[in-house]
Amino acid sequence: MRVIETDALIIGAGPAGLFQAFQLGLQEIRAHIVDVLPYVGGQCAALYADKPIYDIPGVPVCTGRELVASLQEQAAPFAPQLHLGQEVTEFSTLPDGRLQLATNAGTQFTTRALFIAAGIGAFQPRRLRIEGIEAFEGGALHYYAPEASAVAGRHLVVAGGGEEAVASALAFAQAAPASLTLLHRRDAFEAEPAQLAELQRLRDAGHIRVATGQPTAFETDAQGRLSRLVLSHAEGPDTRLPLDLLVVRQGLSPRLGALADWGMAMERKQLAVNPATCATSLPNVYAVGDINHYPGKKKLILCGFHEATLAAFDAAERLVSGRKVVVEYTTTSTRLQGLLKV
Repeated sequence: MRVIETDALIIGAGPAGLFQAFQLGLQEIRAHIVDVLPYVGGQCAALYADKPIYDIPGVPVCTGRELVASLQEQAAPFAPQLHLGQEVTEFSTLPDGRLQLATNAGTQFTTRALFIAAGIGAFQPRRLRIEGIEAFEGGALHYYAPEASAVAGRHLVVAGGGEEAVASALAFAQAAPASLTLLHRRDAFEAEPAQLAELQRLRDAGHIRVATGQPTAFETDAQGRLSRLVLSHAEGPDTRLPLDLLVVRQGLSPRLGALADWGMAMERKQLAVNPATCATSLPNVYAVGDINHYPGKKKLILCGFHEATLAAFDAAERLVSGRKVVVEYTTTSTRLQGLLKV
């Protein structure tokens, strides 16, 4: 399998990771980015995509989604290569000091510097605890929202009771499914008032039905395809919910995963770094954003931007040859303006 060779690899495509790619680009260091989520944005996209953020310098208010879009546009001149829906699971150091990493999708990297911007950990979807149902994952079972084209004409069940599930159900209602059921343990949902009002309107119109109960088993048809969920209830017998497509939107939970086993010094379940450089205890490995810890650390997006800048300058001292690394200003530097194509 081909190994991707790069000067910099960033783990995490949230705000800190995207801004890390931008700052590395200003130092003429190209980067690849890996994220376990199938989309960019990290916590901003997963937890508060449409909620307001008020503490980004110079931006009175923006949503998480808008912030992520702006960061992508800012980093675009440096074209960071994205590898989404993958978790880095293997790490080793080569004799020449370079780092070798691999993901659970089989992608392999050799890099001169690693930047960990994994937020509070790799977000994993909360899965259904039904024995054997994982066999349908990627086919009839999805933990991330599939494309609308995959929903048309299908008997779709969306499982979950939070904003994520409600938003998915509202979106899928426009995709012409054969039927659409929102499944939760009780007939009560947590979402924005406007979303709940729209959900009620679609229920009243018969476009969305709600089923209650706890999924405990599944059944298949004669061809072995997922065809029904078995729902248990606090009172009364089990019931069966027909379907041929199941989208589970029960939220995400973070975990450090393999990072915790790479031998880096840790404090409070975070990666300890030098606050002047954001370097970890491992050579050529940096940590920025919510994943790191140092005296006085504050878990704010703007602090992650500052840390990404410090890490990029320190890495450039080692990675960039033939140019003295100095502070330059995008307002006046023709070199930086050339890189930015402005």
